[in-house]
Amino acid sequence: MNKNISKKWFVVYTKPRTELKVVDRLSALGINVYAPTKTEVRQWSDRKKKVVVPLLPSMVLVNLSEQETDRVFKVPGVLRYLFENGKRASVSSEEILAMQCFLEHKYDEHTRGLEVGDTVKVPLLEQEATLLSVKGKNCIAQLQKLGALVSFQLS
Repeated sequence: MNKNISKKWFVVYTKPRTELKVVDRLSALGINVYAPTKTEVRQWSDRKKKVVVPLLPSMVLVNLSEQETDRVFKVPGVLRYLFENGKRASVSSEEILAMQCFLEHKYDEHTRGLEVGDTVKVPLLEQEATLLSVKGKNCIAQLQKLGALVSFQLS
């Protein structure tokens, strides 16, 4: 068996609102997994609560070799892979790192005076994201490959 099998990041569809449970279950199987999240304040009739919500609804990113792709179906909540041109869609490691870096930082000096339609350079990635929304200090941009939305705040 070849020990140098290259792993790729694949997009897995999950049942609605089970993304974080699927992440825990896949991690328990020893699978490298990533699901970008953000914390939102939700209002109920009697209280406010901070809730962690996924940025990619019904999607989880897994790092596997082609031979290991069936392992994800052992986990309840996993539905199928995302396909692109008849093959499993893969995401580059650079895009995953860029998304992680982008979500961890607030790019204050880079984002002043931005408007909808402007492009934002995503760190560690030679591609750019398109700014979709600027409301006060809140901004939303769309990454090219996944179409994933990332949000950040201006200071």
